[in-house]
Amino acid sequence: MASDKQLRQLEAMLIVMDKDAILVVSGTGEVIAPDDDLIAIGSGGNYALSAGRALKRHASHLSAEEMAYESLKVAADICVFTNDNIVVETL
Repeated sequence: MASDKQLRQLEAMLIVMDKDAILVVSGTGEVIAPDDDLIAIGSGGNYALSAGRALKRHASHLSAEEMAYESLKVAADICVFTNDNIVVETL
């Protein structure tokens, strides 16, 4: 079982969105809004964010789900800590 000291060290992050907004919620409860409507977290986050920005500019015909999937594929190709076992869920 994890101790309280260990639990305080968690750096969990969660991306949440609806049709109007996208936010990051940190493990400490901070709510962070992006500058340009794109967010990426995790070890491959910078790669995925870069790919997402490129897709948004040059492949705007793709859906949000397709952009997210393709951005994660790029990140997985570059970052050894990001795997390509990707599931994009849409409600």
